[in-house]
Amino acid sequence: MSQPLALHHQRADIDRFVTRLAQRHSAATVDAYRRDLATFIDFVEQQGDVEENGWQWFSIAVVRRYLGNERARGLAGRTIARRQAALRRFGDWLLEQGHITSNPAKLVDTPKPSRHLPRPIDVDMVARFLDQPHDGSPLGIRDQAMLELLYSSGLRLSELTGLDLQDYDGQRVRVIGKGNKPRQLPVGRRAQAALAEWLKSRPELAAPSDSALFVGLRGGRLGARAVELRLAKSASERGLPEHLHPHRLRHSFASHLLESSHDLRAVQELLGHAHLSTTQIYTRLDWQHLAETYDNAHPRAHRRHRE
Repeated sequence: MSQPLALHHQRADIDRFVTRLAQRHSAATVDAYRRDLATFIDFVEQQGDVEENGWQWFSIAVVRRYLGNERARGLAGRTIARRQAALRRFGDWLLEQGHITSNPAKLVDTPKPSRHLPRPIDVDMVARFLDQPHDGSPLGIRDQAMLELLYSSGLRLSELTGLDLQDYDGQRVRVIGKGNKPRQLPVGRRAQAALAEWLKSRPELAAPSDSALFVGLRGGRLGARAVELRLAKSASERGLPEHLHPHRLRHSFASHLLESSHDLRAVQELLGHAHLSTTQIYTRLDWQHLAETYDNAHPRAHRRHRE
């Protein structure tokens, strides 16, 4: 059997696993798992010492050798951790299917990913950037609406591109977040005005049957890469001395809101985070600040100890 076909049975199992994964997860998550597992299988195939059929070769030694090779290639800890997570999830599926008797990927230590976060853009700089006039074209009107909505409601890029007309009621927007969890988000006055202007211009680009809120030049739903390019173009044209991408606007939204409200739980709900610790990391609010807030505000924080 030729070398490229040596692991065709295993690749078929991966396809079955990915198909099942797609029933509960977003397309972006499924694509990430598919790529990570394909990288793993390619590495194993290059080793040339695995069996043609079965998963008996899937061992702690193989997983460690693979992750060590990824580190030697200079991959970031976050990427390596994600690839190990894919192997652990796949190993659980293999165990469930009876292909293995234990999951070796769970027995290998996971590298701690670095907590690198985009720096929020200064609040006054964001205001000046958004207040600059656009060229008045349908694309300019659309881009302004996207910018205002991203900053107004802290949307993820996938949430923005997934919006349909019916998801916006003039004051709120309904999005589908991670894990296919829906949530309702308020839309600020500036974003409402920008969206109203866009909805008037949208018929110039969209077909009557198109349901997407944001469409491209030829009609049809606007893709994630197109949004990224348009935001970068807007930043360049308006002289924003910062690299701009959707996640940075989301991070700026969270940071600015937290600075003014100090309501971590509310920001957690708006961002759609399952765990409060995620919001704490995301907004760069450290626990020392939380402790100081507690000491200053909680009615029982200053209670004197009684002998």
